Amino acid sequence: MGEEGLKKRKGEDKGREGRQSIQSHEPQTMNLQKQVGLISGICMIVGTIIGSGIFVSPKSVLANVEAVGPCLTVWAACGVLATLGALCFAELGTMITKSGGEYPYLMEAFGPIPAFLFSWTSLLVTKPTSFAIICLSFAEYASAPFYPGCDPPQVVIKCLAAAAIVVITIVNSLSVKLGSYLQNFLTAAKMIIVTIIIVSGIVLLAQGKTDNFKDSFKGSKISASSISLAFYNGLWAYDGWNQLNYITEELKNPYRNLPLSIIIGIPLVTVCYILINVSYFTVMTSTELLQSQAVAVTFGDRVLYPASWIVPLFVVFSTLGSANGTCFTAGRLVYVAGREGHVLKILSYISVKHLTPAPAIIFYGAIAVIYIIPGDINSLINYFSFAVWIFYGLTVVALIVMRFTRKELRRPIKIPIIIPVIVALVSVVLVLAPIISAPELPYLYCTLFILSGLIVYALFIHLKFSWAQKISKPITMHLQMLLEVVPEEEVTE
Repeated sequence: MGEEGLKKRKGEDKGREGRQSIQSHEPQTMNLQKQVGLISGICMIVGTIIGSGIFVSPKSVLANVEAVGPCLTVWAACGVLATLGALCFAELGTMITKSGGEYPYLMEAFGPIPAFLFSWTSLLVTKPTSFAIICLSFAEYASAPFYPGCDPPQVVIKCLAAAAIVVITIVNSLSVKLGSYLQNFLTAAKMIIVTIIIVSGIVLLAQGKTDNFKDSFKGSKISASSISLAFYNGLWAYDGWNQLNYITEELKNPYRNLPLSIIIGIPLVTVCYILINVSYFTVMTSTELLQSQAVAVTFGDRVLYPASWIVPLFVVFSTLGSANGTCFTAGRLVYVAGREGHVLKILSYISVKHLTPAPAIIFYGAIAVIYIIPGDINSLINYFSFAVWIFYGLTVVALIVMRFTRKELRRPIKIPIIIPVIVALVSVVLVLAPIISAPELPYLYCTLFILSGLIVYALFIHLKFSWAQKISKPITMHLQMLLEVVPEEEVTE
């Protein structure tokens, strides 16, 4: 009996030691950590917005309005609209402090169906398309110096873009801090090239290089369709103004840092964008700018000749920063949708070692690689913008609706209701104007894709077919072991 008792006691001691060992290596709570402060928040906004857009979109904006004056006006108006939209999202983000951007706001205001349609469209179209566009732009600028006098082969561009997606996905899967530090570094790098272009432009203006600004509205092409398409391309360059709402749960003191990051970040970007375009027009006529393969590189060749290699190098940093910020935030949408049961449950799991939504980020990167295959940047931008502004408008309407239906919710920030009304009306114009004035099949395809989400919702979310669950359970189990991920712990308040 004595020996058996001793063995039993030893077994209990070993079991206790094993449990203590496991507990010592595991964090106390398996949740996303609040590791993003004010500086990182501003860098996330500035770094995500200033990416490929200002180096790609100037040509597209000008092509639609065909004159310098309307072009600069569109850039300024896009900045104002982005700021107004971000203020709406600041109220929503401090009222409903959940990650996932528009998703939790649509869920709270309208219920699961609009929220699912948003996640369905975002996960499979808008977010990975955005990631793909940025990485294709990165690849074009990165490969340009190796093919002087001609366009780089498409195979090279697409392979480089795919490599960028893979690297950024791995970095953001491994560590929130690493992704955040990388964002801060790349934002600092891109502000160097922005400063170089702006200062060069101011010096040239001071020297009297103002010929291209004379009669700046002469020959402009103004119509509902052209203005809408110009706005699409301008707003594409501003896209990212709502990025912090995707990581609200990881923001330190979101009630203070979310609105402050927006108020500082977006006006800073607007001023930079207008001054960069002014700089472009000091050395290029409208025709020359439209003929340029890479606007910023052409500017560098003419103004910074001995050191013109600086421009493509820093543009590469800039696009990488934008891609990193997009990946960092968009992975959280997949994670939140998975948490609500609107996508595979495995996508809402968190890495045991790194406390990141690794499955969601990997899924997002894999879809983005697929979008690189067709790879036409301009058509991708139009497709992206049409879909995204449907849901921006719907989210702002959700803010207006909750002013009346959810009066009990705490609102640390409460903006005048005229602001969301203006943004909602502009969203309607941006969505309808190109369809009415120049209807094209891609808009129909995009609308049909969004509506097809209703069928998916009815079959797999509402009815919950048993055969679908039988297939998904073993897949979830094997992926969970492979990726070393677990479900998020529920926080009791």
